[in-house]
Amino acid sequence: MNIFTGSTDIQMLCWSVVLGLAQLIIATAMATKDQGLAYNISPRDLPPPPVSLLTGRFQRAFGNFRETFVYFAVAVLVVTVTGRNNTVSALGTQIYFWARLIYVPVYAAGIPVLRTVTWGASIAGLIMILLAALA
Repeated sequence: MNIFTGSTDIQMLCWSVVLGLAQLIIATAMATKDQGLAYNISPRDLPPPPVSLLTGRFQRAFGNFRETFVYFAVAVLVVTVTGRNNTVSALGTQIYFWARLIYVPVYAAGIPVLRTVTWGASIAGLIMILLAALA
């Protein structure tokens, strides 16, 4: 039996990878629009041209995703490989994913308190996965 088959934890990990790739594509496309293709295909030896407020927000949201994703991915793999995935870890992975998904438009819209709340929810989901791993 494949340990990854049917696991909510692994499914949410895969959807989080999709979310990260979508954020990468959006941030890159917007930066290319703002900075020009010539700069983005260059060796970038010179300081970058400025980006719009919205592009900067998408870039920062993606950077924040990258900061948390590695911990999320490791935690999901630990609970899966050790067989400690359960309803707590499954709920934690779902909370992480949906909070990270909501975080993108909230950050892009510049909603400061809600941005922090959604970030906190994603961290709470990550902690739930870790609690399952350590149980």
